[in-house]
Amino acid sequence: MTGWQKSSFSGPGDGNECVELSYGDRMLLLRESDDPTRILPLTRESLAALLGRIHVDRT
Repeated sequence: MTGWQKSSFSGPGDGNECVELSYGDRMLLLRESDDPTRILPLTRESLAALLGRIHVDRT
């Protein structure tokens, strides 16, 4: 079973406003709590690029 880590930027409590991250065999796994069955496998580099893009879009 995969252990999921809730983002510190997600909404409070156990609601459905969460982005969660976990480690797979060789990939990082990303999911949104609204649809926990849809899992996006990412490399460290692609996750860094995604987070960099999100940061740029928010500024």
